[in-house]
Amino acid sequence: MSRIFVIEDEEAINKLICTSLTVAGYETVPAYDGNEALAKLRDFERFDLALVDIMLPEVDGFALLPHLRERGIPVIYLTAKNDIESKVQGLKSGAEDYIVKPFEILELIVRMDKVLERTGGASKLLRAGDIELRTDERAVYRNGEALPLKPLEFELLTLFIKNKNIALSRERIMAAVWGGDYFGESRTVDVHVAQLRKKTGLTIASLPKIGYRLED
Repeated sequence: MSRIFVIEDEEAINKLICTSLTVAGYETVPAYDGNEALAKLRDFERFDLALVDIMLPEVDGFALLPHLRERGIPVIYLTAKNDIESKVQGLKSGAEDYIVKPFEILELIVRMDKVLERTGGASKLLRAGDIELRTDERAVYRNGEALPLKPLEFELLTLFIKNKNIALSRERIMAAVWGGDYFGESRTVDVHVAQLRKKTGLTIASLPKIGYRLED
């Protein structure tokens, strides 16, 4: 399970991010100012990724970056600072990404996954119910027994497990699994979801006029 360091001084935003990521299958550790973040860097052996606000009390996000990079922790800035100078400073100083508030949790998770995959912090073992998915082997098991899935079914299951309990639109599913240039009917998604339900036994709820949600 990937451990995410959430450094954000606004308590409501911090809790929202931590709750959403926990539901999606991440482990989260919050910090509410720069000094607390430095203290927790000493307390925890490993962080796979840090989400960092720039305008923090005590020690700001730019000043925290060298300490995080020293530990080999990739950083995504989450900030209200939308000016070009701040973006350039953040990215040139070594941040992996720069996301301006407000943002959608689903967008955040997608961009987090890209960074985790690139930096080697992505979890290679995903679970939902009695299903175990091993990304490095591209293998799926149900109660310890190998479960044969077609390539598109594997990609669809991976997307659902990485976004457990999050509503996914058909358009988002088609873009992630079939590719952004796919122009087929959304009915294709429905057929594959039905097959995935049957093979895995997972609860994939249909959301009228929206899409689907894996409930776990």
